[in-house]
Amino acid sequence: MSAWTHLVRFVAVEDDQVHLGQLVDPTRDVGLDSTNGVPIYAFEIEGTIYNGKVTRNTLQVRKQLFQRSVPTFVALALTTSFMHRGAEIKQEANMAIPTVPALFSKPRTAITDPYPSAINIPKVAQDGSSDYEAELVIVMGKAARDITAEQAPSYILGYTAGNDVSARDEQMKTPMPCFSKGMDSSCPLGPSLVSTSVIPNPGDLKIMAIYNDKMVQDGHTSDLIFGVSELVAYLSQGTTLEPGTIILTGTPPGIGYFRSPRIFLGNGDDIRIYIEKIGTLVNKVHYE
Repeated sequence: MSAWTHLVRFVAVEDDQVHLGQLVDPTRDVGLDSTNGVPIYAFEIEGTIYNGKVTRNTLQVRKQLFQRSVPTFVALALTTSFMHRGAEIKQEANMAIPTVPALFSKPRTAITDPYPSAINIPKVAQDGSSDYEAELVIVMGKAARDITAEQAPSYILGYTAGNDVSARDEQMKTPMPCFSKGMDSSCPLGPSLVSTSVIPNPGDLKIMAIYNDKMVQDGHTSDLIFGVSELVAYLSQGTTLEPGTIILTGTPPGIGYFRSPRIFLGNGDDIRIYIEKIGTLVNKVHYE
C-alpha cells in the first residue's frame, strides 16, 4: 500500500457509506467530472487523512464531501493578501498594504462540500451583496508551534481550493469580518486534497474564479504578499496549529464588490474556483 496524493472524501455508490479514497485517475478534473456526470472512481484508503494507505479496492463516487473535523479555520482578509506581478502593489480595496497578515477566523459550520452541494445564502445576507473569493487553502498535517518558514512545508498535509463567500453589506458595518464570512455553508472546499508531493511549490499556481461561465478573477499564487511557508510560520508563533487546521491564503483581484458594475451571487448562479494542479471547485448558489 502507498500514501495518497489526491485524496477525496465521498459517499460510495456501492454501499452508500462515507469513505476516503485516492483518485484512480488524478489527471482528471474531478470537480468538472462531477458537474458533467462523468463517473469518478477512487481506490479506498485505510486509515485517516494523516496516516491513510491506498488499497486496491475501487469504489465509485456518488457524492464528493470535504473533511468537517476542523480544529481551527483561519483566513486572510480581502485582497490585501495579493499584489501584482513585478512587485507593483494592487490596492483594489484602497487599503494600506499590511506588514503582517490581516487575519480572521471562521466557524467550521461555514464549510460546505463541492457540487452538488450548494453555497447557502441565509435571509440576513439576501441583500444583493453576496460575493465570491477564490483562494488556495492549506491543510495542516502535523501540530506546529513556533516553527520557521523553512520548516513549514514538512508540517503541511496538502492543498485544496476554497471560496470564501462574503456578505459584503454586513462586512462593511464592522471592522471584524467574522460574522459576514462565517455563515453556515458559505465556504465550499475541494474538490480534492492534493498532497505536498504533487505541489512542492504552492507559490507557482494559477488561480481563477468563473462566475456564470465568465472569468472574473485571474491570478497567480506567486503574487501572494505572504507566501504559504511565511504565513504558516507566522500563525504558529505562540499558537499550536493542530492537524486539520485550515488556512485560507487570500484572494486575487476581481471580487464582485470592486468591479464596475458590481457582481453579486444570485439564487441559482454558478460559481467555480479553479486552481492549477488541484482542479475546479463547482457550486450553485442557493437562497434559503
